[in-house]
Amino acid sequence: MLEGDLVETDVRTRATRREWLGLAVIVLPCLLVSMDLSVLFYALPALSADLAPTSSQLLWILDLYGFVLAGFLITMGTLGDRIGRRKVLLAGAAVFGVASVVAAYSTSTEMLIAARGLLGIGGATLAPSTLALIRTMFHDPGQRQIAVSVWTLGFAGGALLGPIAGGVLLEHFWWGSVFLLNVPVMVLLLVLGPLLLPEFRNPDRARFDLAGAALSLATILPMIYGVKKIAADGFAWGHLGSIAIGLAFGALFLRRMRLAEHPMIDISLFRRVQFSGAVVTATITFVLLAGLGLFISQYLQLVLGFGPLKAALWNLPSMAGMVLGIAVATSLSARLRPAIIVAAGLVLAAVAYGLLAQVGTETGLAWVVASQVVLALGIGGVVAIATDLVLATAPKNRAGAAAAVSETANEFGGAIGIAVLGSVAAAIYRAELPADVPGPARETLGAAHQIAASMPVELGQALITAARASFVSGMQWVVWLCAAVSVLVAVFVAAVLWKVPATTERAE
Repeated sequence: MLEGDLVETDVRTRATRREWLGLAVIVLPCLLVSMDLSVLFYALPALSADLAPTSSQLLWILDLYGFVLAGFLITMGTLGDRIGRRKVLLAGAAVFGVASVVAAYSTSTEMLIAARGLLGIGGATLAPSTLALIRTMFHDPGQRQIAVSVWTLGFAGGALLGPIAGGVLLEHFWWGSVFLLNVPVMVLLLVLGPLLLPEFRNPDRARFDLAGAALSLATILPMIYGVKKIAADGFAWGHLGSIAIGLAFGALFLRRMRLAEHPMIDISLFRRVQFSGAVVTATITFVLLAGLGLFISQYLQLVLGFGPLKAALWNLPSMAGMVLGIAVATSLSARLRPAIIVAAGLVLAAVAYGLLAQVGTETGLAWVVASQVVLALGIGGVVAIATDLVLATAPKNRAGAAAAVSETANEFGGAIGIAVLGSVAAAIYRAELPADVPGPARETLGAAHQIAASMPVELGQALITAARASFVSGMQWVVWLCAAVSVLVAVFVAAVLWKVPATTERAE
C-alpha cells in the first residue's frame, strides 16, 4: 500500500491534552490570516484622508496581501516540509507580527504597500504550516477530522469577523489599529508554539527546489493578478495576457515537477481520486461562495440601504450555521462515507441558493439571512471533509505541500468566482436597465447611486429604483446558476469519492 493512502499503516496514538492545546494555539493565527483579507474595508476613508494614496495605490493596498499570500503558499508549504513546519510557522508568525506593526504606523502609502506585501509572505507560512502540523499531531482519523473542522472554522470565522472587528475598532481608534489585533496573537504563538507544537521535517532531507519555487511564483502571481483585474475592470487584452503568461509558466512548472529529482509537489497525488476530487470540489465551492459574498454585500448596502457595519453584523447568523454544519459533518464522518456527507452538503447549498433567488428590492433581508445560514450549514461540512481528505491522502512528509496546493486552489476559486459570476451579473444588470439610463450608471449599482445623487430628486429616485431592480434580477440569475452547479458537483462527488471509506473504517 502506498504511503499516504487513506488506510494508513503506521501505529496510531490518540492525541493528548497537549495536542488539543496546540490546536487552539494554531487556530488563532488562521483566524487572523483570513481577517486581514477584509479588515481594511472600513478603514479606507480614514486611511485615504491620512496617506492620500492614488486610486492605483489604493488597489495595491487592498490587493497586494492576497496576491502575495496566494503566490507564496506552495513555496512556504514545501519549505516547511523541508526544514521543519514548526520552524517555518514561528518564523512566519514573527514576520506577520513585525509587518503588522509597520502597517499600523505607516507614514506613507509606499510604506503601507510594502507592509501589506510582507504580511502576505508571513500569512503564506501560517496556512499550510498549521494544516500540515495537524497531520503531524493527530494520527487517529476521527480526531484529525475534528481538528481539521476546528481549523476550517477558524478560517471561516476570520472572513466573517474581519469587517466587524475593523468597524468596531474604527469607532474608537485610528485606522492602523486594525493591524495591531495581530500582534498579541503572534506573540502568544511564538511563546507557546515551541512548548506545545511538535517539529516535523521530511526525513529525506532533500534540497529545496529554488527553480521550482520561482516557477510557481511566476505561474500563480500573473494568473491571480489577471483574474482579479478582470473582476475589477472587466475583460481586457492586458488582463488576459497576464493569465496567458501565468499559464505558460505553469506548463514549465509542471514539466519541472515531472523531471526534478526532488520536486516541490508530487504530482502523482493528483492521480489519486481522493486528493484530486477533494481539491476540485473545494475549489468549485469557493468559486460559488466568493461570487455570492460579493452580491450579498452590495445587496444589503445598496439595495436595502444598510450601513457597512450593520450589513456585516447581519452576516453573523451564518456563523452559527457554519458551526452546526461542521459539527454535524464531523460526527457523521465516523459512520458515513465522505461522498454522502459532501454531496448532501452541496445539495443543501443548492437549496440555499434557491432561497436567495427569492429576494426582492425591498423585502429580502429574511431571505438573505435564511439562505446564508442554510448555505453555511451545508458548505461548512463540505470544506471540512474535503480538507481532511487532502491531508489523509498525502504522505506525512509532503503534507505541507499538499495543504498549500489545496489552499492555492481555494484562492484561485475565490478570484475566479468574483470575476466570472461578477461578469455574468454585470451583463444582466446592463441588459435589464432601460435604454435611457446614463452610460456610467450602466456599469455598477454603486455608480448608479453616485449619478443619482447629482440628479433632481424624482429622476434620481427613478434611476435608483431601476438600477436596484436590474441588480436584483442579475443576482437571481447568478444564484440559480450556483444552485445548478452545486447539484452537478454533488453528482460528481458521489461518483468520484464513493469508494472512500468512513473514518472508522479507515482506522480499522
